[in-house]
Amino acid sequence: MDVTKKNLNEAAEANLISTQQVDPLYAFLVAQSADIPRFTFTHVLYYLGGLIAISAMTLFMTLGWESFGGAGIFVISAIYAAIGLKITNVLSHKHLVIPAGVCATFVVCLTPLAIYGLQQWLGVLPEAHAYRDFHQDINWYWMNMELATLAVGVIIAWKYKYPFLVMPIAVTLWYITMDITDVIAGGDITWELRRLVSLYSGLLMIGLAFWVDMRSRNKADYAFWLYIFGVITFWGGLSSQSSDDELSKFIYFCINLLMIGVGALLIRRVFVVFGALGSCGYLGYL
Repeated sequence: MDVTKKNLNEAAEANLISTQQVDPLYAFLVAQSADIPRFTFTHVLYYLGGLIAISAMTLFMTLGWESFGGAGIFVISAIYAAIGLKITNVLSHKHLVIPAGVCATFVVCLTPLAIYGLQQWLGVLPEAHAYRDFHQDINWYWMNMELATLAVGVIIAWKYKYPFLVMPIAVTLWYITMDITDVIAGGDITWELRRLVSLYSGLLMIGLAFWVDMRSRNKADYAFWLYIFGVITFWGGLSSQSSDDELSKFIYFCINLLMIGVGALLIRRVFVVFGALGSCGYLGYL
């Protein structure tokens, strides 16, 4: 619950606290909540800048980087990671939790690029594929990059304990499930299989998020990003199932209603949002 200065003034008028306590108490509460992510202009700029930097080194990588060769990509990624860790340490010592968490996440997101460059350098990666395919194609040979990212993400999250670090870990877990499916299917992965994998991997991620949520209830919100990607993955797989059976459509509606209830129980809006979207979709179908 957010406490405003108006609330404290009202408490003083009700003789619950003295008027002399209002200003120092309000200053204390503001200082305590400074590192909690909020929809403020400063925090939006932190996350926007971080996401631009992360996107530049992940989603928006172009073929121009291939001209550096595997060794060049690896060295540049390592230099960027070292700079990112240095900035993270500086910001951490100044207790600037939000920007420090964004910088640490940037370092984790550099891991697949560095491993890609290393594999190209060693000649163990097929030359027909560029780094930008990592976020588009499902294939077993991305597994080294994903496992390395997961390992680095867990280590850095354990060291710095910033909730935003869970975001690349959640994305990597999703990537791993899809690529493991490709291995199991022998490279012949159909859309039906992808939908089922998305559905069940989303359920597993939601279960992991709930476990993390229960263990860190009185600490930072480490389960937020796991819930986000778990619900998106689960709901996406559920909604993409094709069936002409009216009973199946009704069950889909009931599951979405259940998601709304779970969201209200856990106080997680992502369940409510996607549950409402699914419910409205079914009611629109009727």
